[in-house]
Amino acid sequence: MTPQHLNPVQWQQNLGYARQACARIFRDGGSPVEALKAFGLDGTGAPADWSVTVDRIAASLCAPGAQRKAA
Repeated sequence: MTPQHLNPVQWQQNLGYARQACARIFRDGGSPVEALKAFGLDGTGAPADWSVTVDRIAASLCAPGAQRKAA
């Protein structure tokens, strides 16, 4: 489900990137909180659900200025 306020192409691209990054963290024994922290997001109160974590990371990558921070 693409959020209505985001470009669908950008959302799908960032969702794929977030899934790939979370898969690596999961493979290495990490937790969803560690994945959020790896992207500079607040991990307090985060659910132990990977799908919610992936969505939060993708949304943060779609945020204005996110591309400048990543570069």
